[in-house]
Amino acid sequence: MRLQRSDAARPKCGHVHFGPGAFFRAFVAGYSADAMAAHGGDWGICAVSLRSASVRDALREQGWAYTSVSCAPDRSENRVIEVIDEVLVAPENPQAVLARLCDPAVKIVSLTITEKGYCHNPATGRLRMEDADIRHDLTVPETPRTAIGFITHALRARRDAGVDAFTVVSCDNLPDNGALTRGVVLEFARALPFDLADWIADNVRFPATMVDRITPATTQADIEALREATGYLDEGCVVHEPFRQWVIEDDFTGGSRPAWDAGGAQFVGDVAPFELMKLRCLNGTHSAMAYLGYLAGHELISQVVGDPPFASYIVRLWTEEIIPSLPTPEGEDLPRYCDALMERYQNPSIQHRTWQIAMDGTQKLPQRLLGTVRDNLAAGRPIGGLSLAVAGWMRYVGDVDEAGAAIDVRDPMAAALRAASDSADAPKDKAAAFLAIADVFAPELAQDDTFRDAVIAAYIGLVTNGARAMVERAG
Repeated sequence: MRLQRSDAARPKCGHVHFGPGAFFRAFVAGYSADAMAAHGGDWGICAVSLRSASVRDALREQGWAYTSVSCAPDRSENRVIEVIDEVLVAPENPQAVLARLCDPAVKIVSLTITEKGYCHNPATGRLRMEDADIRHDLTVPETPRTAIGFITHALRARRDAGVDAFTVVSCDNLPDNGALTRGVVLEFARALPFDLADWIADNVRFPATMVDRITPATTQADIEALREATGYLDEGCVVHEPFRQWVIEDDFTGGSRPAWDAGGAQFVGDVAPFELMKLRCLNGTHSAMAYLGYLAGHELISQVVGDPPFASYIVRLWTEEIIPSLPTPEGEDLPRYCDALMERYQNPSIQHRTWQIAMDGTQKLPQRLLGTVRDNLAAGRPIGGLSLAVAGWMRYVGDVDEAGAAIDVRDPMAAALRAASDSADAPKDKAAAFLAIADVFAPELAQDDTFRDAVIAAYIGLVTNGARAMVERAG
């Protein structure tokens, strides 16, 4: 028996979301369910996939309902979420997506499209105008391919029809994600011949957000475990940790938004301290564990922190290199926050794979690690542990692990990474070739002698001694 949606009245669609993957379903949709349960409102969600039809195909026969499985170390809790009204697959019918975005009832457009979905240069934050999909969206407005293209062309149509703008809410792990999203949309708009950018700047709000819930990819074993527990099949289920935190800048077009605070979301005036805390403390150490842990043979994050040298290394990263770089957000205690992170990492029920976290490193390193490096260099603080993590990324994207087995590197710059790795034989020269990739390493950082020497030494150490030995020395 397959999961079926209940007979409860469906809310009308007031919210379009790009990127209906596991995180959206485990996080944003749950908050929307809480908001409507507490205060009502027509905040049903039209979810839009920019690539794959897999989520649409998994949810359609279930009336767009699915199960959210919260996994604590000693128990799991199942909750059926019924806030999605439809799932559209953009390549199949881009006009339908544009029509939904132009519906005056739609007040919120949100995004979980990962860092690479913004088509920007991670080192500068600027839109990559040379990107093939961006070039297409600038010249063929009827059939956009990118979220940036869909949003901008829909805003033009709303303006021309006299319809109020919507709010654009980025829920991706990017520094100042609201300003970045605003920036790339405005760059795109300025490249169009429609005198649109000033109208967007004046009428569209792009609130910054900080999102946090560890959500591994759903496996077939997860689906079977849910069926055994409930008696129904749900191929669209998601699994996640119990913890969640959503901090949102309270800046919405016309003030119209769901009551996400009913589910515990925090509406604040300044998200930046919360965002920086999470990007550096959680995402930064996640990336460090992903590359170095994978090289050491660990498949899961819980296995990485279960290895004593790695646990000591992460604690040292927090204590000596990350926490000193951070302002303390209102109401937070940074050492206690990191203690709680370690408990979350240790949760054996969350099968968070190092390989999954390691994806798209060129898009993640500038935000998760290199910003902390720059701040520490400027303040004269240590960077040894961070440099080891950066060297671990270089070793990982070289395509071969310490046992000589191939690594399945997933990255939008995979060809450039392979070229850098193949351009030299000596470890010192390989590390230098990676540092020369300007889309990842800003020239002033790549040429900083302290950083350069630390990364090259760490890379040589990884090649010579292996990841676990280098982590043990660093911890």
